[in-house]
Amino acid sequence: MAKKKLSRFEELKTYSHVIQPSFSEFFQKDYCLKGKWKTGFFRNSNPLTLELGCGKGEYTVELAKHFPEKNFIGIDIKGARIWKGAREVHDYAIPNAAFLRTRIDHIESFFGKNEVDEIWITFPDPQLKKSRKRLTSPVFLNRYQNFLSHEGLIHLKTDSEELYHYTLDILNLNQCEIPEHTRDLYAKPLSVEYLSIKTFYESQFLEQGKAITYIRFKLTGKPLEDVPE
Repeated sequence: MAKKKLSRFEELKTYSHVIQPSFSEFFQKDYCLKGKWKTGFFRNSNPLTLELGCGKGEYTVELAKHFPEKNFIGIDIKGARIWKGAREVHDYAIPNAAFLRTRIDHIESFFGKNEVDEIWITFPDPQLKKSRKRLTSPVFLNRYQNFLSHEGLIHLKTDSEELYHYTLDILNLNQCEIPEHTRDLYAKPLSVEYLSIKTFYESQFLEQGKAITYIRFKLTGKPLEDVPE
């Protein structure tokens, strides 16, 4: 297994669509592509979508196939996970998909004001004991507001009822717009076809009989408050 991991890490280095910056390139400063992803990396002005904690990159890859008129970046710290999606992008020559290997904590170093048009958060760790580490906590939502466009959408897909309700509580407290939310995504016909894209973990959860929750929402542009403990 260790040998396979090492070979995958070496393979990732050969892919121009996989960005693996060193810590010194972004710590406490702006990464060189900040504000320039569309024109400097994708060589177009198309809308930009991020998948945060992308894992194997299923949503990044499939959304890129569905929407060739948009750009997509999957973000994760685990290179062994990113490898699968990166390999598919390479094998099928998908021009509008890329991967960035970094921690979400440092995301503000990579994207500039109004640079991102949409965000997907797919099956993140619900961090049941540390609410501030949840990717939908005000700590992170306030970071996203620094680079998400005013009308930008955020999507959360999770099997965690706790994270689903926590996120709704945050959004309602801060009077955020919620165009759609459901405790059981597949209980009725999907509102849009691309919601049927399934991650590796989602497929496992469905096999276990777990309901998949979903929220689509917009932020207000104002600092968000947390719900009382």
